[in-house]
Amino acid sequence: VQLQASGGGLVQAGDSLKLSCAASGRPVSTMAWFRQAPGKEREFVAAINFSGVRKNYRDSVRGRFIISRDNTKNTLYLQMSSLEPDDSAVYYCAARPQARLTTSGGDYHYWGQGTLVTVSS
Repeated sequence: VQLQASGGGLVQAGDSLKLSCAASGRPVSTMAWFRQAPGKEREFVAAINFSGVRKNYRDSVRGRFIISRDNTKNTLYLQMSSLEPDDSAVYYCAARPQARLTTSGGDYHYWGQGTLVTVSS
């Protein structure tokens, strides 16, 4: 499984941005977004199951970010709204064959290369 993230950029606080992650290879059950800011540890952002019915978010993005997927296009999305400077980070998409929505990066087998999001104040 190969993952290719895209859609990052420089935006102002309050703006919106949509990230995409194209997947190739065999289908995977759970997909997720993580992020890592300079000097900080990688942190979980959101996860979604194969059908898209079950989703999980970190508290700081709940209500502002929406994770979704289109299995016909093998693509994962992250719609980010009301962006804040603290959302600035490299965003990574990840996937795992198992169905459980885990928030631990170590549970994910496949990773994309990351896309940079910078939010100016």
